[in-house]
Amino acid sequence: MTKNFLLICLILCCFSPNGQTQNYDLGLPFIKYYSTREYNGGIQNWALAQNKYGLIYVANNFGVLEFDGSSWNIFTQSSGSKVRHISIGPDGKVYVASQGDFGYLFPDGLGKLTYTSLADSLPSDFRNFDEAWRVFQDHDRLVFCTFQQIFIYHPDGKIDIIDPELAPENFFYTNHQLYINQLEAGLSYLDGTSLKILPGGERLRGMTVTGLLNLPNNELWVATLHNGIFIYDGSDFVPWNIKNNNTFKSSAINCALRLRNGNYALGSQNNGLYIVSPKGEILLNLNKTKGLNNRTVLSLFEDAQNNLWLGHNNGITYIELDMPFTYINEQVGLPGTGYDGYLDNSTLYLGTNNGLYVKKLNEDSGKNYQFLDNTEGQVYSINKVKDHLLVGHHNGAFLLRDKSVSRISDVLGAWTFLRLKDRPEYIIEGTYKGLVLYREVGGSIVFQHKIKGFDESSRVMEQDEGGDIWMTHGYKGVYRLKLNHSMDSISSVKYYGTESGLPSNVLINVFRIHNRLVFTTENQIYRYDKVSDRFVVDDFFKEFFNNDPVIALAEDPYQNIYYMTIQEIGILEKDASGEYHKKTSIFNKLEDMLNDDLQNVSILSANQALYAAKEGFVLYTAGSANITDHPFHTLLRKVNLTGNSSAPLFHGHYINNGEVTNKQPETYIQKIPYEQNSIQFSYSATFVDGLEKTVYQYWLENGEKSWSDWTSRTDKEYTNLHEGIYTFHVRAKNIYGKVSEATSYKFIVLPPWYRTRFAYIIYTGIILTSLFIAFYLFDKKHKLEKHQLTIKQEKELHKKETEIESITKKSEEEIQRLKNEKLKAEIDSKNKELATSTMHLINKNGFIASIKSNLSSISKRSKNQEVKHELKKIIGNIDRNISQDDDWEHFAFHFDQVHGDFTNRLKETFPDLSPQEMKLSAYLRMNLSTKEIAHLLNISVRGVEIARYRLRKKLGLDRSVNLQEFILKF
Repeated sequence: MTKNFLLICLILCCFSPNGQTQNYDLGLPFIKYYSTREYNGGIQNWALAQNKYGLIYVANNFGVLEFDGSSWNIFTQSSGSKVRHISIGPDGKVYVASQGDFGYLFPDGLGKLTYTSLADSLPSDFRNFDEAWRVFQDHDRLVFCTFQQIFIYHPDGKIDIIDPELAPENFFYTNHQLYINQLEAGLSYLDGTSLKILPGGERLRGMTVTGLLNLPNNELWVATLHNGIFIYDGSDFVPWNIKNNNTFKSSAINCALRLRNGNYALGSQNNGLYIVSPKGEILLNLNKTKGLNNRTVLSLFEDAQNNLWLGHNNGITYIELDMPFTYINEQVGLPGTGYDGYLDNSTLYLGTNNGLYVKKLNEDSGKNYQFLDNTEGQVYSINKVKDHLLVGHHNGAFLLRDKSVSRISDVLGAWTFLRLKDRPEYIIEGTYKGLVLYREVGGSIVFQHKIKGFDESSRVMEQDEGGDIWMTHGYKGVYRLKLNHSMDSISSVKYYGTESGLPSNVLINVFRIHNRLVFTTENQIYRYDKVSDRFVVDDFFKEFFNNDPVIALAEDPYQNIYYMTIQEIGILEKDASGEYHKKTSIFNKLEDMLNDDLQNVSILSANQALYAAKEGFVLYTAGSANITDHPFHTLLRKVNLTGNSSAPLFHGHYINNGEVTNKQPETYIQKIPYEQNSIQFSYSATFVDGLEKTVYQYWLENGEKSWSDWTSRTDKEYTNLHEGIYTFHVRAKNIYGKVSEATSYKFIVLPPWYRTRFAYIIYTGIILTSLFIAFYLFDKKHKLEKHQLTIKQEKELHKKETEIESITKKSEEEIQRLKNEKLKAEIDSKNKELATSTMHLINKNGFIASIKSNLSSISKRSKNQEVKHELKKIIGNIDRNISQDDDWEHFAFHFDQVHGDFTNRLKETFPDLSPQEMKLSAYLRMNLSTKEIAHLLNISVRGVEIARYRLRKKLGLDRSVNLQEFILKF
């Protein structure tokens, strides 16, 4: 049986998924302790569990603790009883076993976990139990275990009650089988609804079983409180690892857990935690003096990131078991700040500011580092030259032989040692003030003398293939040194600074990488070009470093290059094809931990590098699983209204279709009144590793344009939000640079009452009513004003009309006057024309009459008949000319135009008038004199008088009527 078990253990060890990633012989894993003040609960923590979103739950004396990666919450039962055990169902329910009760926690409508008792559904005869110690889930059944009965709840509501004859002491559930520890009977198992003793189980009668795990071939691994650990092969219980069984007995094992890497974790009552190999070998023991704050471990749990949680009798501890780092500090006997380390075969030497310490590997893991006498003070370096271990110390140089130390020089400030290639029996030491020479004599190292000609502090130096020594000064530059043949002085010193191609004189170091010298500076890595005697950028490192000062380099046997810069720590890892890849994220864990005085990384072996830290050292073991790829969630933990009306909206847990989810269902979308439009979000990432370096990014959709900058704050408040639909997004980035999926919370800010739809309807009604009233009043006013204006206008119009009538009348009179004046002017003009024409006729007729008279006189005196005859013909022509009416017709036309058609009117009124009388009337109207008329009528004045007389009679005028006045007025 034992041979089979050892074979099984060997298989488990060889095929474990992760393997042992930490060297527990050398140091401790990273550990974080949470006190009762931090989680604000009771001292005892009886069980731990984790849900699928990464939330950690703890069964505590005060209730159920919940840890979200940033803060702790506690959920208590109404009875306030102590919680002994918890189990998380696939639907997210947290099943609880406690004093006098059992039930589950599940979110309410606001996402707050609330407790529901299932024990209250028990028959009254079984309700009054003292302690529910365990709760297990068996497929779709729930098993609640008390120290009196076992209650099995079925999905259909049926309850099976198992009432053992003997009181149970403890309960275990493994491989779908419930085992019961009964002190009076031994180890039993549940078969249907009854308990049966395991074959050979009576062997454990009187023993308290505290851990039970299944093994292949139906074997069991069984831990007891005071009787050690056994392997059950189906019929008998055989002690496990006889060598360590007494240790397990004396430590009093309280709980046990098989880790995913195949090892076992044992929590003890007296001596903390044991990490044990599948063979039972103790790999690590953490106790009160070594890593833990409390020696009693009541519960164990391995989370999704392979970290181990311990529930103590007072507090909670979190251990990063899966990390590739081991912390070597004062808790393992190494006080002070680390500077350098060296692994010599199976012995590790470590130098700190307090002295030199040593530890043999593969010896008792509980043994601490031992201080080497006479090494008090600052240790700078540990170098192996040929077969000699040399220690650079503030007080001088020391030679190490096994665990004894002897001083070989008292020259202060021994920085480092360098073996000369061309004369290998000589060793140069760099000191605070120049160089010192040593020589190997008779198997020992003997001080020779101080080398003259160079007094600079020489902390970092290397020798090239030509034998020249290159020394770099932290803030002065680079020196190239040549020793003289007698080796008592420096034959030549050449200084290289910015004029030689270097970017500056500061932060320059020299390292041997790929068997050649490289020089790190404040922005790039350079090499020395012998042809140009200048420094040029090294092409190999160009793609990996740019403007980030490299302060340490080290190359391991696989040609992987470990580096440290001001900004990051990492490895240039060489793959099978010879290509190099930069690996940095895992080393983010070391930020703020490392020595910032003299940074150093030392290669201990092919897969181990040692980093000098502020407190001791950090050992990195390569080849572990890529823990940086562990998924994690960002969860919204709380949403509160702030301001004058602070109120919770959400308590961190959604329910959808009866299951806990981290996606917000529609039913959780809250409508917030406008007067409460200030809101605060609290959130966290469930990535515990390096949780203090987790940063967050948020974005309020519809309120912000883009994601915020990364911040370590776990809450965000928005005030005075305008009405609208908002979605708050938040995501996290862990210490390794991995970004989680964003979580979101949608909410609606309602408009103020005066901007609601109903208010706008009212506003519309008020506006329409106001417009109607305004239009009505305006129309009424308009009509009144129109009426008044009409009256006024009528008055004004009447007044204007009166004025106009007056003006019109005056105007008409004026017009008439003007017309009359115009007519008069026109008549006067025509009269002048007529007068001119008449005078012309008068003059013509007068002239003709004078000629006629003269001709008549001549005719009478003439004796010549022929002349008389001719003169008579002329006189006859003159008479005919005078008697013709052509001139008259022309005159009458113009006369009628001037005198209103006088001749026609006169003719119509007095048709009996002769033409001679018509002419006389016209001449009288022209107010011509009698003489003028006589000339025009070609009659005498007397003839004119007679004609006037005859005219009066035809006109029928009385003697009292003046003829000329009648003619003028006609």
